Amino acid sequence: MIKFLQTVRYFKLKQVYYQCYYRLKAVLKIGNYNSARDLNEPFQSIIWEDFVLSENSLLSTNTFEFLNIRHSFSEKFDWNLNDYGKLWTYNLNYFDYLNQEEISLNDGLFLIQKFIAENDSLKDGKEPYPISLRGINWIKFLSKHSIVDYDINKALFGHYQILFHNLEYHLLGNHLLENGFSLFFGAYFFKDEVLYKKAIKILKEELNEQILKDGAHFELSPMYHQIVLYRLMECINLSHHNKWKEDGIELFLRQKASKMLSWLEETTFSNGNIPMVNDSAYGIAPTSRQIFDYAEKLKLNWTKGQLTDSGYRKFFRSKYEFFLDVGNVGPDYQPGHAHSDTFNFEMYVSGRPVIVDTGISTYEKNRLRRQERGTVSHNTVQVGNQDQTQVWGGFRVAKRARIVSLEEGPDYVKATHNGYSNLGIEHTRSFTFEPSRVIINDELNKNTMQKQSAFFHFHPSVKKIDLNQNLVELCNENITIKFDGAIGIEIGKYNFCKGFNLREKSLKIIVSFQRNLNAQIEV
Repeated sequence: MIKFLQTVRYFKLKQVYYQCYYRLKAVLKIGNYNSARDLNEPFQSIIWEDFVLSENSLLSTNTFEFLNIRHSFSEKFDWNLNDYGKLWTYNLNYFDYLNQEEISLNDGLFLIQKFIAENDSLKDGKEPYPISLRGINWIKFLSKHSIVDYDINKALFGHYQILFHNLEYHLLGNHLLENGFSLFFGAYFFKDEVLYKKAIKILKEELNEQILKDGAHFELSPMYHQIVLYRLMECINLSHHNKWKEDGIELFLRQKASKMLSWLEETTFSNGNIPMVNDSAYGIAPTSRQIFDYAEKLKLNWTKGQLTDSGYRKFFRSKYEFFLDVGNVGPDYQPGHAHSDTFNFEMYVSGRPVIVDTGISTYEKNRLRRQERGTVSHNTVQVGNQDQTQVWGGFRVAKRARIVSLEEGPDYVKATHNGYSNLGIEHTRSFTFEPSRVIINDELNKNTMQKQSAFFHFHPSVKKIDLNQNLVELCNENITIKFDGAIGIEIGKYNFCKGFNLREKSLKIIVSFQRNLNAQIEV
């Protein structure tokens, strides 16, 4: 009960209201929305050109691969298939595959018609989030092929009515923003003023709140930042090539996109990777390179940014790149993608990953999900067996670490968090950056009977580690880590997440210490 109360105390009143409202609607089975608009009137398809194609997930007319899991249907499709978890089912219902390179017009129409034929039996597919993504994908596919089909349009408009009356105000965050992006597409496609008015309201309010001053998306996940930015540019593309409204919305969207591009450029490593923090995963979002190329085609301009409000910092030296987290869990009312990872970091040397976040491989509410979000899976310090931030239930956060002090300069960052305040402990970590060395200093504000552990997770490419007293050598990388204050160093293994449902055994070290630990990484 305490954990539950520590979770809901951060919710907005709007979230609580809509949680209750939607549950009551479900009990009363309220959901017969009017979709009887006359779609027989002259219908002109919109102009659409794809600039970023989806990954191939449709392998044949009945074989799909999502999240590294392949499934072939027999003659009958099951759009509610839940053998592989809810996220797999969601992906099946998103219809991203309509916009992959290897799909024919006939195959796309066949799948849309199959889906419409099963409309009455749909479950996950009628939830607002998959409706949002599917609506955009159908509109893009139909528009680029200049398809005008009454039955498809009727089904699509009906789904937009479900979305309109079930907007995700109970979740907010990126879910509500996706609702807004999709309503924007639906409004343009159907020339619908009601959808447009709601879309503009959501987009203006949510983008103003969700895009921080340094350009970060406020859920602080580089992958979701890429997704939101990509969707934002899709709306710019739509508005620019279809002159339906002249109300300044395109300029507003461009300004937000420019800020987000600055942040993404600042956080992306030189090899094109993003930091794999806060539920980021490979193979889900468009890459940073694809996004920058798309932005150039849309004639978007952006300037070099500086990381501030997001709590992230990035240091570049001739030999290495270093990304670190000295921010709070965010946002308070929707930390669904947050991890217990205060003071976590990633280090690339000569453009290659060396010390890395372990990543994530599942969204299922299970032990693995808790472990991948927990302190033990990040390059930071754990006191006893306690997480700094209490993550639970797949996407919930109760008690959370807060930054209580922060100081920084051109070559250092020093911060303190209170995630172990129930033990009377504050943890201070400082990073000092030299041309060929990074110095990390950890300090607790008092002695404790608990065992302190500092974790260092290495990329799978690091194959051999030698340990000589307090000196760790990455043999093939010519990198050493010298510890002062360690009372024990253990070489272990962990599962590096290469994507959803895809893990690889990799090396880590666990360094035990009492109150102070100094680590010097020489490259």
